[in-house]
Amino acid sequence: MGNSWFQFQQFRIHQDRCAMKISTDAVLLGSLANAENPNQILDIGTGTGVIALMLAQRFPESKVTAVEIDPDAAEQAKENFQESKFSQRLEIFHGRIQDLPEKEKFDLIVSNPPFFPEHLKSKDSKRNKALHTDELSFEELINKTIQLLSSTGVFWVILPPRQMQDLELLAQKSGLYLFQKVRVKDQEDKPVHREIGGFEFQVRDKKEEILILKDQKLAYSSSYSSLLSGFLLGY
Repeated sequence: MGNSWFQFQQFRIHQDRCAMKISTDAVLLGSLANAENPNQILDIGTGTGVIALMLAQRFPESKVTAVEIDPDAAEQAKENFQESKFSQRLEIFHGRIQDLPEKEKFDLIVSNPPFFPEHLKSKDSKRNKALHTDELSFEELINKTIQLLSSTGVFWVILPPRQMQDLELLAQKSGLYLFQKVRVKDQEDKPVHREIGGFEFQVRDKKEEILILKDQKLAYSSSYSSLLSGFLLGY
């Protein structure tokens, strides 16, 4: 996905000024994050804006606020929003999520957050912001989510399994509980490489499922293809 733009069925994403291009992680979170008729949606670390646009498409009555710290990515996401048919329901906030004013509560909050420790940094400062936890620690992410989430709202996040375990412990200590987890494998015989978790304030039995992206012939599985239906061209 290295093109300067990527065409979806209902919108186009330009990404030449974004450190992080469209990824499977973003598409998974945008298609799996769920809530019951959310009016206010928040996307923390929007990057290209793809997750915000997918949610605007999925929830036609919602207003989506997207937060992005990198100025070039924020400007490009804003342009992607303005060119879409959902533009009236999309808003960009350029800055840190820690500085987002608490004007309203959100029914659905999503994040594809940075998760690499400092010692793995590259020389690319933009990628470092997108990939490393310096600008947004898990503690800060959970604390701000709790401040902004409505009492019946849900928070969805995608992370590698080890980092999800860390986030789950922090969330539980703060009164935010995992109610659903989707464990993602590239193929059936491969290890789980991503987990998508849904959190809320109430405690209930946790549901877990496995999502396998490719079949034995390395084609997209029927489960993954059904998630892409309505978004990617050809699905």
